[in-house]
Amino acid sequence: MDLATVWLFIGPPLVGGVIGYFTNDIAIKMLFRPYKTLYFGGRRVPFTPGLIPRNQERLAKRISDTIMGSLLTPEEMQRLAQRLLQTERVQGAIKWLLQLAIAQLDPQQNPRTAIVLSNILRDLFGESLPRLLKVLARREDFLEVQLNQIFDQVLLDFQLTDEQATKLADWLLEVALPPDVLRQTIIDFLTDRNIQVIDEGFREKTSGTYWVVANLFGVRNALTRLRSYCLDERDASNARLAELITSLGVQQRLRELLLNLSLQNLPVSTVRQLRKTLRDTVRDYLQERGSDLLQELGKSIDWDKLAILILNRLRSSESVTTSLDVVSLELALILDRYLEQDLEKLVAQVIPILNVDQVIIERVQATSPQDLEKAINGIVKSELQAIVNLGGILGFVIGLLQSATLLMR
Repeated sequence: MDLATVWLFIGPPLVGGVIGYFTNDIAIKMLFRPYKTLYFGGRRVPFTPGLIPRNQERLAKRISDTIMGSLLTPEEMQRLAQRLLQTERVQGAIKWLLQLAIAQLDPQQNPRTAIVLSNILRDLFGESLPRLLKVLARREDFLEVQLNQIFDQVLLDFQLTDEQATKLADWLLEVALPPDVLRQTIIDFLTDRNIQVIDEGFREKTSGTYWVVANLFGVRNALTRLRSYCLDERDASNARLAELITSLGVQQRLRELLLNLSLQNLPVSTVRQLRKTLRDTVRDYLQERGSDLLQELGKSIDWDKLAILILNRLRSSESVTTSLDVVSLELALILDRYLEQDLEKLVAQVIPILNVDQVIIERVQATSPQDLEKAINGIVKSELQAIVNLGGILGFVIGLLQSATLLMR
């Protein structure tokens, strides 16, 4: 058998395989290439550009319709939103936002925060609280519970200790009522008018031996001489008064009196009246001068420094840091309850706003044919190569059938 006869039987399978292989390869490449329209003699060359670049706009529309019609349906979007908005994820997002908000409280990095807080506090104490206090103080029950609680738990049970009573008695005798003050008090009290009233009363209201003494001797002369002695003999009268205070044990008596001083020893009706008087006094004072007090207090405070101190305290406060988990969880649960009722309505409103179908069309149209080819090849490269190989195999099989036909003839 010569070479021509051998080629007659071998050639058809080889040529068929090569044609089938390269024909499929060219057909696949013509899906994407050429990327641009080619012209020859002023006319468009057939099959240019490739199938996909030539129909890219229609392809984008089909892809958008497919995704929105079968993948991103309202029901699927709602399920996606439910998975995305799980309580744990929402809590984490809210906590992250709260941490960012706390980080913005740094007065050095964000001085506007301190300025805003300072203005708020200044307005609160200078304007808002005084007006509010003036309105609330007109109510009969204003601070009634609080003042009654203070009276019952503090003032009613208050009693001086032995040390406190001793120091207070010493202060009264040494500072408030020293001998010189007592002497001057006696001088101021023993005026001619007072001496006359005392003498007349003593004469009229005494009886027996005291009546005889009062009418024979009287007390006018004694009181007048006592006043003169206190005026003329200052040092001597002060010394006599000091001796009397010591000999009479005034300090000890004062200490015992202060130790026994307690509202619980008073009658119940008196205590109730004192409590009511305290409440009325505080309310009247706040109604008349409370606003002025707050305004003056506000003027005396450096609100800028106070705002910086408050912000620094909030940033470093352990209670604020530990409460973030609780606050974020509560907010997440509130949002979850709200979304459970209205999630379907929200999704229906969000889909038109997002305009997802138009976004898909624009993204597909904006993708260049080269990038589109790379993307598709990256996904189905092995499948496309299998088609090319299948073309070669089919061409080879058809060539074998032709060779078999020739051999049978």
